[in-house]
Amino acid sequence: MSEEPSSGELRAWTIAEADVGARLDAYLSDQLTRYSRVYLRRLIQQGHITVGGKRVKAAYRLREGDQIEAELVEPPREGPEPEPIPLEILYEDEHLAAIDKPAGMVVHPAKGHWQGTLASALAHHFQQLSSVGGPSRPGIVHRLDRDTSGVIVVAKTDSAHHQLAGQFERREVTKEYFALVVGNPDRDRGEIREPIGPHPYQREKMAIRRDIDTARDAHTFYEVIERYKNFAAVRVLPKTGRTHQIRLHLSHLGHPVLCDRLYGGRARIARAEISGREVASPSSKPILERQALHARQLTLQHPVTGESLCLTAEIAEDLQATVEFLRSSAST
Repeated sequence: MSEEPSSGELRAWTIAEADVGARLDAYLSDQLTRYSRVYLRRLIQQGHITVGGKRVKAAYRLREGDQIEAELVEPPREGPEPEPIPLEILYEDEHLAAIDKPAGMVVHPAKGHWQGTLASALAHHFQQLSSVGGPSRPGIVHRLDRDTSGVIVVAKTDSAHHQLAGQFERREVTKEYFALVVGNPDRDRGEIREPIGPHPYQREKMAIRRDIDTARDAHTFYEVIERYKNFAAVRVLPKTGRTHQIRLHLSHLGHPVLCDRLYGGRARIARAEISGREVASPSSKPILERQALHARQLTLQHPVTGESLCLTAEIAEDLQATVEFLRSSAST
């Protein structure tokens, strides 16, 4: 029995005398144990699996010397597998919940991130979640980047989901973020209005795009709340909700979020680098290893009662430790 392949891998087999006469789908099922025979039949029907470079049926009987080629595609997932991942629940009733998402947690399953997601944790903790977002995103009304911590709202019913999503679309939700940035902004407060679209060369990034019609308007308000030597703490109120908006806008301002790999050029920082008293060695233990961005507060209307809900997640421990070190470094 062959070793199981990774998703998207190209594989090939040459049929020996011992396998002559076997059905193609049965033979592949023995070779690729992670895939069901039903799904292998679908790959055969779609032309991802061929014999001698030609499409054949799943019932094709193998002949000695047949060359089988397969493009192995990850089977679709019907939904996240429930996992007993601890969650800090900030608020909960029969209509919605608010979670303090830790940094490093992906919100919903995607290629390369099938396990350990917020969706998997939600599926374990809650008996009912909305289905509006589809099977892979139960309850998910909005999202946070993987390395952004903080408050995220989850809908338990479809009606609550539609109502909450409408508030986000109409920009009726007040969102407040906490960020540590590199350098000290010239102004104590300001606004950034720059359109955002896909980066022209790097698929994982967004960019300021004034040159394309498909770019979407983006508006961010910021306020410096504390200054340190070479760094600053900033309160950020995004008025729109574009992908990577805060990170991109602050980088455009010339003050990228600390430890933002994509828009700041580095993913970690050590105490020695912050203090400036010595050069950090490769073995120096980092004080921060993710972008210093935290969704601190969401204010919205309850989808059923209409009452104002102010949902707050205290600043994450790693960010708080960094703040305290920045303060101590500035005073010495």
